Amino acid sequence: MSERKRLLLRLDPDVYERIARWAADDLRSVNAQIEYALRRALRAAGRAGSPASDEPTPDEEGDDETPVGGA
Repeated sequence: MSERKRLLLRLDPDVYERIARWAADDLRSVNAQIEYALRRALRAAGRAGSPASDEPTPDEEGDDETPVGGA
């Protein structure tokens, strides 16, 4: 696996708080939640790339629609 890229990201404080709550609900870090959301957006837009490069990370495994511990 190649080295992960680092990125400085400026977010509106309200957006950050909403992502942080979503991450906590899914038992992920904010960083992992942002990557999860970006991967979902890429798949939805048909821009996910090759299947090998789009394998989920351990934080992404499981159902996309149901949070961990959800119904």
